[in-house]
Amino acid sequence: MNTLSIFLIMGLGGQELIFIALIVLLLFGAKKIPELMKGLGKGIREFKEASKEVKENIEKGLDESR
Repeated sequence: MNTLSIFLIMGLGGQELIFIALIVLLLFGAKKIPELMKGLGKGIREFKEASKEVKENIEKGLDESR
């Protein structure tokens, strides 16, 4: 599931997303946004890796208990 589909499920349409993007642009400025997105991407990547490790550990534990 990608980010856009998550926003659509939450009920946010195109106009709302544009409004949010403009607010972020005004608050942080054009120079800070790439840094923020890089940090956000790094955080999401780390979260996915950690959740993958937890899933693997759970599956490994279940296999060992059989």
